[in-house]
Amino acid sequence: MLTEKTTTRDLPEPLPLRRMVGPGVVAVGIGMAAGEIILWPYLTAIGGFGLLWLAFTTLAVQFVINMEIERYTLATGQTALVGFSRWWKGWGIIICLAGAFQYVWPGWATSGSTVLTYLVGGGDPVWITVATLVVVGLLLSFSKVIYNTVEKVEIVKVGLTLFFLLIVVIFVISLGTWGEGAKATVTEFGQIPEGITFTLILSAIGAAGAGGVHNLVLSNWIRDKRYGMGAHVPQLVSPITGQVEAAGTDRYTFPIDDSSMARWKVWWKRANIEHLATFVAVCFVTISVMSLLAYETLFGRDDLKSDPSFLQIQGDIFADEVGGWLRILFLSVAVVSLWAAAMGLLDIIGRLASDFLRRNYLTGSTRWTEPRLYLTVIWAEIVLGSAILLAGFDQPLGLLIVSTCAASVVTLLYSILLIRLNTRELPAAVKLGGWRLGGMLIAIGFYGFFAIAMVVTQLQRL
Repeated sequence: MLTEKTTTRDLPEPLPLRRMVGPGVVAVGIGMAAGEIILWPYLTAIGGFGLLWLAFTTLAVQFVINMEIERYTLATGQTALVGFSRWWKGWGIIICLAGAFQYVWPGWATSGSTVLTYLVGGGDPVWITVATLVVVGLLLSFSKVIYNTVEKVEIVKVGLTLFFLLIVVIFVISLGTWGEGAKATVTEFGQIPEGITFTLILSAIGAAGAGGVHNLVLSNWIRDKRYGMGAHVPQLVSPITGQVEAAGTDRYTFPIDDSSMARWKVWWKRANIEHLATFVAVCFVTISVMSLLAYETLFGRDDLKSDPSFLQIQGDIFADEVGGWLRILFLSVAVVSLWAAAMGLLDIIGRLASDFLRRNYLTGSTRWTEPRLYLTVIWAEIVLGSAILLAGFDQPLGLLIVSTCAASVVTLLYSILLIRLNTRELPAAVKLGGWRLGGMLIAIGFYGFFAIAMVVTQLQRL
C-alpha cells in the first residue's frame, strides 16, 4: 500500500452549473468518433437496428461507472487510478499498460486521414496521419493549461457534429426510418442480429460513448476543472509555457459536518446533471442519428467493406440525393471528429501515465515533474503509433476493433476496483451505496458477460 499524507481541507463552495460544464463535453468529444462515426453506423448498415438497444444500455451503464470515478476525486482530489494504486501499484501498472495498448494503435487518426483522402481526392493516409500526430503533439506541448486546449477543441467538434446531425434530420432521414429504429430498439431488445460476432459486439460496447481508460481520466479532467477537493490540486500545465507543478501524493479529506455535507450534496447533484446533459445526452443523440443515417443510406447494400470506405459511399449518396455541399460537410465533420478524438486520446494516456508515475515512483524528483512525464508519454505514443503505421499495419477498422475490445476488458477490471475504492476508502456519508452499488454490480455483469463470450468464441475457433 502506498504511504501518503492525507490533509484535511474545507470542501470548496460548489461552482455554478454553467462553470462546471466541460469534463462531460471532453469525454463525449473524444468518444464521439470511432463508435458514433464508424463502428455503430457500420453495424447498423450490415445488421440493421437490432443492436441499438445495446448502445443505449451501454450508455446507462457508463453513466453509473463514470459518476463513481468522479465521486472519488470530488471527495479526495486524488484520481481513481492513484486510489487503486494505494493498495497495490500493480493495478496502476496494469491499467497504464492496457491504456497504452488501447491507444497506441492510431485507428482514429488513420480513419480521419483516410476520410480526408475521400474529400480531397488523393494522398497517402499513412503520411497524413503521421503529420497529424506530430501537429497534435505540438499543440499539447505548447498549451499553457493543457485541459483548456483539449476542452476548446472538443467543444468545437461537438458543436460542429450536432449542427451536421440537425441538417441530416431535416434533409435525409425519413419518418419511416425513425419508426423502424424505435420499433427495433423495443421489440429486439436483448437479441443479437445474425452475422454480428461477439468480437464486434465487445468492440461496439467499448466505442459507445467512452470506454476503457478513457472513462478513468474523468478524474483528471474534473480536477483540472476545479471540482470539489480537486480545487486543492494545481492544474497540469506545459513544462514549456506553464509554471505550475501538479501536486505530489497528497490525498485530501474534508470535515463531515452539516455545512460540508450541504456543499457535497450540491457538488454531487451538479456533477450528475453536467454528465447527463453533456456526455449521456449527446452520445445518445449522436449514436441514434448516425445509425438512422446509415440505415437510410446503406442498409441492404452488398458492396460494403469492413473499412471506412462506407463513409465515401454515404458521401456520394448525399451528393446525389441532396447536393455536393452535404457530402463536403459530412466528410469534413468526420475528419474533424476523428482527428479531435486522436488529440484527446493522446491526452488521456499522457495524463494516466504521468499521474501514476509521479505519485508512485517519482514523487521527490525535481527533473521528472508531472508535465515533463506527460509530454514524454504523448511523444512516445506518437512515435510508436507512427512506427506501427509505417510498418504496414494501417487498416483503420482493424485498429479500432483492437482498441475498443481492449477498452471493454479494462472497463470490467476497474469497475470491480471502483466498488472497493468507493465503499472502503471514503467516509460513510459520501461512499458508494444504494441503487448505485446495484448499478455497479450490473455494470460488472454486463461487461463480464460479453468479455467472457468473446473469449469463449475465440477459443472455439482455435
